[in-house]
Amino acid sequence: MTVVGAGRLGTAIAPALRAAGVAVSGPLPRGAAPSPEAGVVLLCVSDAAIATVAAAIPAGPLVGHCSGASGLSVLGHHEGFSLHPLLSVTPGHPAPFAGAGCAVSGRSDRALAAARGLAAALGMRAVEIAEGDRVAYHAAASIAANFLTTIEGAAERLAATAGVDRELLVPLVRGAVDNWSRLGARAALTGPIARGDEEVVRAQRSTVAARTPELLELFDVLAEATRRLAARENGSP
Repeated sequence: MTVVGAGRLGTAIAPALRAAGVAVSGPLPRGAAPSPEAGVVLLCVSDAAIATVAAAIPAGPLVGHCSGASGLSVLGHHEGFSLHPLLSVTPGHPAPFAGAGCAVSGRSDRALAAARGLAAALGMRAVEIAEGDRVAYHAAASIAANFLTTIEGAAERLAATAGVDRELLVPLVRGAVDNWSRLGARAALTGPIARGDEEVVRAQRSTVAARTPELLELFDVLAEATRRLAARENGSP
C-alpha cells in the first residue's frame, strides 16, 4: 500500500503500519504518484485536498482517506473507504494508535474490510460510522478534544492572574477526565454548581469579568450548560 501525505498523520501512520508488518511505501508528498503496484492508497491530506488528490489517482486500487468529517463521495470513482483514528498526533512523539478508537466506512465490503484491517494492524478498535452520522460523530470528537483544549487554555489564562502555573491544574483535569470515563458526565460532575452554591459562582463570575473579561461569555455559557447537567443529575427534567 501507499500512504500519500507527509503531514502529522501521514508521517505517524506509515511507520506504524510498517512496524505492524504491512508493506508500505511513503509517506509521499501530496501530488506524488503512488506506486502502480499499490493495492491500497491511503490519503493523509487535508479535507480540502482529498478530492483533488483522489482524482489524480488512476483507477484500480482501493483509495481511502483519514478525514472524520468528509464522506466517501470526495473519493470520486474509486472504491473508497475512510479510516479516522480518534487520537491526537503530536510531532516528534509516537502516535498512540494501540487501543484508540477508529471510525471506519467503506463503499463495498472489500473496502470496509480494508479499513478494518488497517485499524486492526494498528491495534485500534474500529467502529463503523454511517454516512448520515459522520458529521455528528466528528462534531462530538471536536467537542471532546478541540473544545476541551480551548477550555483548558481559558483556565490557564485565568490561573496565571493568580500566579498559578498550568502544571498545578493538570492533576485536576486528569482526574475529571478519568471520572468522566468511568462514571459518565452526570455522575462525575463536582464543584459549586453541582452543590448548588450559586454565591460562589457569582463571585467567580465577577472575578472573571474583572481579570479576563474576554472569557466572560465563555464562562457564562459553560456555567449554564453545567447547571443543566447538574439538574439532570438531581432528577430534574
